[in-house]
Amino acid sequence: MAFVILAAVATALFRLFSGALANASAADDYSRAVLIAESALAAAAATQPLKEATEAGTADDGRVEWTTRVTPYSPPDVSPELESTSDAMAIRLYRVTVDVTFPSPNRGKRTYALATTRIGLRDPK
Repeated sequence: MAFVILAAVATALFRLFSGALANASAADDYSRAVLIAESALAAAAATQPLKEATEAGTADDGRVEWTTRVTPYSPPDVSPELESTSDAMAIRLYRVTVDVTFPSPNRGKRTYALATTRIGLRDPK
């Protein structure tokens, strides 16, 4: 009887440790994705002159994929008069976003996204 109880307790402990290891691995993947996203966002936002562009790449031997986008940004609820006035200015707002895709513990994919707004010179057309 003592052996059966010991086996049941050991099984429960092994499951607990297995779950803890899986959670630690997922947290490590998430932390790595956050660092890659912050790095890619900082690099894209620091580019001078800031202009519309899309870049993509991989990290960690292809396990993590990232995409940065720089697009013109117009804040919501801007009046048409203000929008037309800002079109005549030499500077404009740009939205810089990064999406990082990395493996999920259940064999799927997770995506982490960051965004910022920067001011830059308007592209001559």
